[in-house]
Amino acid sequence: MRISVFGLGYVGAVSCACLPELGHEVVGVDTNPLKVRMINDGQSPVVEEGINELIGAAVRAGKLRATADVEEAIRGSDVSLISVATPSNPNFTPNLSAVDGVIRSIGAAIRKKDSAHTIVLRSTVPPGTTEDRILPILEEAVGRKVGDRLSLVFNPEFLREGSSVKDFHHPPQTVIGSLDEAGYAALEQMYAGLPGPLVRTSCRVAESVKYLCNVFHAMKIVFANEAGSVLKACGLDGREVMRIFCQDTQLNISPAYLRPGFAFGGSCLPKEVKGFLTLARDRDVPIPALQGLLDSNAAHIERAYDMIARDGRRKVALFGLAFKPGTDDMRDSPLVTLAERLIGKGFELSLYDSFVKISRLLGKNKEFIDREIPHLDRLLHESPEAALEGAQVVVIGHADPAARAAIIARAPQLRIVDLSGYADVRAAKAAEYEGICW
Repeated sequence: MRISVFGLGYVGAVSCACLPELGHEVVGVDTNPLKVRMINDGQSPVVEEGINELIGAAVRAGKLRATADVEEAIRGSDVSLISVATPSNPNFTPNLSAVDGVIRSIGAAIRKKDSAHTIVLRSTVPPGTTEDRILPILEEAVGRKVGDRLSLVFNPEFLREGSSVKDFHHPPQTVIGSLDEAGYAALEQMYAGLPGPLVRTSCRVAESVKYLCNVFHAMKIVFANEAGSVLKACGLDGREVMRIFCQDTQLNISPAYLRPGFAFGGSCLPKEVKGFLTLARDRDVPIPALQGLLDSNAAHIERAYDMIARDGRRKVALFGLAFKPGTDDMRDSPLVTLAERLIGKGFELSLYDSFVKISRLLGKNKEFIDREIPHLDRLLHESPEAALEGAQVVVIGHADPAARAAIIARAPQLRIVDLSGYADVRAAKAAEYEGICW
């Protein structure tokens, strides 16, 4: 393929170095004459292990050159990658002026050619930027719509400084958000031969994945540092503890728990979080991120209450009371907390949980529910149909297939607030459906 790369900073330089290895012809574009000259001299404008050699080899092979002439680059390419900087404004929103400018310049050049062209945005931008901001600027500059020999794609990069060449050639996945089929096809051709799945999605999702990855990496560093600081104060080597921690790829380093839904609860997580926070407090170790876990969890429960209460005090049927399905353990269940909140605010409430039977409650579990919802026997129903009787709003914490079938059968008359994301309930034709995180 013939590819132009706009912006010869870190990401652009890595693209110029690595794309020729996949057999493509690349032209780098930048307003900085020094960067252009360095590329043409076979030198990298950024310092990175292995990149200087790759750029030198690509230039000598006639697979890479650089220019400051936008029209020349567009005439000589079919795909344009945009990797210009998006620095922060004073209010921490990204400054997109460079992106806007290069899009207008590229669009004006494309207007003068008849062949198809694909524009690929790689700069980090907020969700919605490609469609809501870049698309109208591009179509106005080109003079035709996306889909008419014109494609617009958002393709996030996940290159780490210090290992970018390796990251380019061994991606865990390649995420492609496109506004038309031709955009997907162009990127799949461009990345042909690289390992890892090619993920087709929307531009908005692709933009969000990029942001979320970096926020999660920051959170992992803070978690390790705060945990390590507390462990050191306890006389332990935090590195040794974390080494063993990371060997668990079933729960710790895995997709486990990384599914948006309702708040955490149960007999372990709240207790252990409080215990660890107490360790830190007793040893005067500030851990502001971990300190916020309980407040964040409480805020999520309040978010669910606000969704339910939006239309006033209508009768609510709450499905699920135990802290997770398949058990009757209600200790520190966020669903119990939600039920208490609704009762306290005067909502008429009916409850159903196929695993919770009043006659079988024992020990600490019974003590907890007697203290938190002393009249549970009057609110808890034996069948989902009974719980749904007269309800206008259904809240799904968790529900077995029979309960979901009963909800789906009445969906056209119900407003459904889903805290778990059951696909069959979401597909039902409810009068109104809303998920806690979707």
